Amino acid sequence: MNASAHPLRLPQGHVPAAVSLRGVTRRFSGRSVLSDVSLDFTPGQFVALIGKSGSGKSTLLRAMAGLDDGVEGEGRISVPADRSVLFQDSRLLPWKTALQNVVFGLRTTDADERGRAALADVGLGGREDAWPNALSGGEQQRVALARSLVRQPRLLLADEPFGALDALTRIKMHELLFRLIRQHQPTVLLVTHDVDEAIKLADRVLVMEAGRIVVDRPVILAHPRLKDPRFETLRGELLTALGVSDAV
Repeated sequence: MNASAHPLRLPQGHVPAAVSLRGVTRRFSGRSVLSDVSLDFTPGQFVALIGKSGSGKSTLLRAMAGLDDGVEGEGRISVPADRSVLFQDSRLLPWKTALQNVVFGLRTTDADERGRAALADVGLGGREDAWPNALSGGEQQRVALARSLVRQPRLLLADEPFGALDALTRIKMHELLFRLIRQHQPTVLLVTHDVDEAIKLADRVLVMEAGRIVVDRPVILAHPRLKDPRFETLRGELLTALGVSDAV
C-alpha cells in the first residue's frame, strides 16, 4: 500500500508541536542537572523559563540549541534545524562591522540587503559600518538580535539576553523584542531571572527547580501587561513558586 495515498489525519484543532522534549536528562560529574523534562511548544509560542541560579535553565536551552555535545544524559529533543541563539553578551566579532556581524555565515545573494533591513528593524539603520567598540552595550545587543533574526529562524533561544543592560535600556529592548517577535513569529524560549520580564513578554511561563519544571502557566493578560490588574497576582504566584517574598 502506498502510504502517501493515506496522509496522516490529525485530530481537529490539533497543532503539531514546533518543539518537543521527552524525558530529557543531563548530568555533570554524576550530578543530575535536568531530570526527565518533557515539554511541547506550539508554533509561534513565546515561552519564558525562570528559576534560581543553578536550577538547570541554561542547561536546558543549551541542550535545545545542540550546544551540549559530550554531556552525559538521555531523552529526545525535537527542534527546528533553523534556529538561532541570543546570549547575554552580544558575542560580536570585533574585527567586523555591524553589518558584517549580522550577515556572518549567511550565504545568500541578498545577504547584505537582508542585513541592512535587519539593522534598520532594530533601529540601527545608518550604523552598518560601525565597529563593535564604537557601539554602546544596548546597541551591540541590537546587532546581536538583528543577527539572530536575519536568518528567519523558526526557533529563537534567548539566554538572559538583557541581563547585562541598564534598566532603561532593558525596557527599550523589551519593546523592540516584542515588536520583532510579532513581526517574524518564531517560537521563542527566553531564559531569565526577571519575573516581570517573563510576564511582560511571554505567552507562557515555566518555573524550573532542581532540573524539573514545577510550574507551567499560560499568561492571559492584556497589553500593556503592567497595567492589567491580574499582573500582580500572577507575579506573586511566580515569586512564591521561586521561594521569594514580595513583602518589601
